[in-house]
Amino acid sequence: MNNNNKYLLETPELTREKQLLNIIENQTKFNLNNCEFSIYETHQSAFDVKLHFENIAFTAMLRGKKHMKLDNKTNYFDYYPGESILVAPGETMVIDFPEADETPTQCISLSLNPDFIEDSLNYLNYHLPKVDEMSQWNIQLDEYFMFNNKALASATNNIMRIAMDDNSQKDIMADFALKELLIRLMQTQARSMVEKNIVKNKSRIGFVVDYIRKNLHQKLSIDSIARLAYVSKSNFFKMFKDELGTSPNEFILKERISRAKELLAGQNSIKETAYQTGFSDTNYFTRMFKQLEGTTPKNYQNKIISLK
Repeated sequence: MNNNNKYLLETPELTREKQLLNIIENQTKFNLNNCEFSIYETHQSAFDVKLHFENIAFTAMLRGKKHMKLDNKTNYFDYYPGESILVAPGETMVIDFPEADETPTQCISLSLNPDFIEDSLNYLNYHLPKVDEMSQWNIQLDEYFMFNNKALASATNNIMRIAMDDNSQKDIMADFALKELLIRLMQTQARSMVEKNIVKNKSRIGFVVDYIRKNLHQKLSIDSIARLAYVSKSNFFKMFKDELGTSPNEFILKERISRAKELLAGQNSIKETAYQTGFSDTNYFTRMFKQLEGTTPKNYQNKIISLK
């Protein structure tokens, strides 16, 4: 995902310092039937702080900045709002808080019951199997870093709201919300893998994505691509929704605009860029570009050139 388009989460108010038990990774915990939801706050600069999770945990930044790594797995990287990290069972975060004196950090974690995850995945694979027989519903522990898209942010906000609410039915509501979060998480991982070209060459979705990217310069017919992938048109749409959480038309448009940005950065003309990305009408290209990027192709190109 383009990190310029990452979605920020809702941010609860910071705890007053007088109410904090710890000024470094102060934990406010909410226990649910199949999940432990926590809000962590740090109000003082600190280094080499370790946070360990026994079960698989989904974490997301709300405020501030962390400089961290996953022990024995990654080099250090910066962790900002709009980003999420999946922590494998038994894994430890090693965290620096270089700016917490001036900008306190706030993040959330959801430590998930492994039996709940297994039961949810088994249900999906049995009752809602994917069109692509080479693929199953599965969480990719190696695809741990994500930019939040709209769907993932919405699902995260929902479970956060339920966990913090005083409602006698919150465990039931949380179970439904957690299942949605798992699906959005897997779709976000799949989209990230597609963007990094980490797709199975023999899978239908891998073939389709590769075909689309190689043919962005020409008209792309959903009917013809579906036939090439040996699936019906309805199953073609289902395959995209299951795997990537988007429609094939939306995916193609985003791929065209992504390619257009590369061409504009290379100082191609607006007309030539539109032509090479499959737009026969320059005005329509400009309208779609502005819709996705919030600016016109010309303004985008001028900005890129001025930064070089």
